[in-house]
Amino acid sequence: MIARLWHGMVPGNRGAWCLHRTEADVTHFEMLTFWDDTDAIKRFAGDDFSMAKYYDFDSDYLIEKEAGVRHYEVSSQASPASLPSE
Repeated sequence: MIARLWHGMVPGNRGAWCLHRTEADVTHFEMLTFWDDTDAIKRFAGDDFSMAKYYDFDSDYLIEKEAGVRHYEVSSQASPASLPSE
């Protein structure tokens, strides 16, 4: 196994989680990112922040590219690590 670490910086981002699962020979991943507000997201993704942001080289690696993203209000500041275990 090899871990690959990529570093980037954006304003207004409070953190990110990468969720993944493998089915046969395809790995699905979901990026869950946390932002201060919609203005911070717009500085990263553009005015139409409901559309996914892709780069020219993404087509070389992704099997498909979804057009949109979903946004949700966060109702808790607790991370899973700080929640009591069952």
